[in-house]
Amino acid sequence: MWRGLGWMRTVFWTRIIECASLIRFTLEPRRHPWLRWSATPAPGAWTIPPSPLLPRRGSCARLKCEPYYPSKAEWLFALGKCVCGLAVLFGAVPLIRGNDAYLVGWVGMIGVVLMLHFGFFHLLSCAWRSAGVAAKPLMNWPLLSTSLGDFWGRRWNTAFRDLTHRFLFRPLTPRLGPRGAVFAGFVFSGLVHDAVISWPAAGGYGGPTAFFLIQGCGMLAERSKVARAIGLGNGWRGWFATMALLIAPACLLLHPPFVRRVVVPFLERMGAW
Repeated sequence: MWRGLGWMRTVFWTRIIECASLIRFTLEPRRHPWLRWSATPAPGAWTIPPSPLLPRRGSCARLKCEPYYPSKAEWLFALGKCVCGLAVLFGAVPLIRGNDAYLVGWVGMIGVVLMLHFGFFHLLSCAWRSAGVAAKPLMNWPLLSTSLGDFWGRRWNTAFRDLTHRFLFRPLTPRLGPRGAVFAGFVFSGLVHDAVISWPAAGGYGGPTAFFLIQGCGMLAERSKVARAIGLGNGWRGWFATMALLIAPACLLLHPPFVRRVVVPFLERMGAW
């Protein structure tokens, strides 16, 4: 029971810190003079990607920007994702609780991610942008990714991506080169996820790191001449290859010890089991 709650607290506060860090570096210095000491980034850095539900009202760079103000449709969309996540947690999970615990845990995790990462944090983004702060959504339509670079670089957990790009990729690039810095970033992500997934579960060590090593190798491979020649990295071929490389090794990231020993007790404590 305790491990499930501890895991949830760890994930929740990790995401809060990521969003707070992102907001810290996207506040407009003209409204907040105490931020003017920060260095001006390269043109185009830290921009908010376009989205069908985000009306553009100007370009946005890291420290000098105009936020995307959320529309009513975006507010409803974010709220709808929260509701769908709750429906999965308290509707779908009880219906299948007689099945294998690993399957039930996976369905529960889908509900948590839909409610928290896609829903609640999107609502936070809408609230901050309504107040004039350029806090882009954490998720940017990851299902539309046509390459691993697109998925990890632009669409999935953009706050964590921006932090690692600023404090890991950019400092390491002069020493290791772009490819080496990218791979080092995936190694770092794997070790972090091993710490927050495998350690609380007391098992499955190395699985999350192996998952991210696969992602790093896949990203480097899809940029090769051979991959480009067969159409990977864009279009339907790129989408299919990306989904396959994300879904097939997912059991290494969210391995059975974590699901059975952490997620399932957490669902029981929530009353969803």
